[in-house]
Amino acid sequence: MSDLGLKDASSDVRDDPDGIVRVVIHGEVSEDRVRAVLGAIRRVAESGRDVLVLADARHMGPISASARKAVTEEVRSTRVDAVAMIGASFSMRVIVALLAKGVQMITGQPYPQQFFDTEAEAHTWLLARRDALRAGRGPGT
Repeated sequence: MSDLGLKDASSDVRDDPDGIVRVVIHGEVSEDRVRAVLGAIRRVAESGRDVLVLADARHMGPISASARKAVTEEVRSTRVDAVAMIGASFSMRVIVALLAKGVQMITGQPYPQQFFDTEAEAHTWLLARRDALRAGRGPGT
């Protein structure tokens, strides 16, 4: 397990032994925070691994306009295979769903994401996504 080079008092990104990248953000989501988190996720993708993200939004504040713009810029160079989000408010779900649709339009790639009430449900879904990804690549790949 590592922190992927990103750890401070307001956000936490860690690489768990099961291959899931856990992101916890407390407070407002700024442009700098978005770029740092997506940079850490990009490093996972560059390692050749599946990029499965469990995002804990229980303590997340508003997403600034510059942060939303940074998401659309950064996703062009950041592969994400699945995102499971827990604890997102209704308004956060709407914003994230719109961002996900925008990402899909920009990249032309599917952007599987789901919202969950519990970490256990999110974890189970991410592991199922990982199994589906691996099955799609076939043996030995």
